[in-house]
Amino acid sequence: MIYFLIYLFAEVFLTIEIASKIGGLATFLEILGSGFLGIFILMNFRHALSENLDALRTRQIDMQGFSNRNIMGLLGAILLILPGFLSDLIGILMQFSLLGTLIINRFTRKYPTDNNYTQTTRKDDHVIDAEIIEHTTSLR
Repeated sequence: MIYFLIYLFAEVFLTIEIASKIGGLATFLEILGSGFLGIFILMNFRHALSENLDALRTRQIDMQGFSNRNIMGLLGAILLILPGFLSDLIGILMQFSLLGTLIINRFTRKYPTDNNYTQTTRKDDHVIDAEIIEHTTSLR
């Protein structure tokens, strides 16, 4: 709750400061333009999703990178639709995924990944796992 109040205060303060400097018409056009940009990003999200799926399929990114890219794209587009200069700035930065990755890593839980498992198995690549079965007629 405290984060929301801090965000709301910063949003109102920044919007009033910038709007008083650039004027009402320019503020209106900025809010309208960023809203259309957010809607455009949401309408074309399927293309970004297919690109991220291709990157995941070719193992250029892992599952966490895939989810971070998609979540940041959606949240950034929603923030662009919301009126205000701070939300627009954060929304644009989220489209570039740098700020989004920092925010996601800050507020998500850290789960152990399979990297530890794969690293331990890679150390023992020279070991062959085998089972020895005796050929006796008494077992048949």
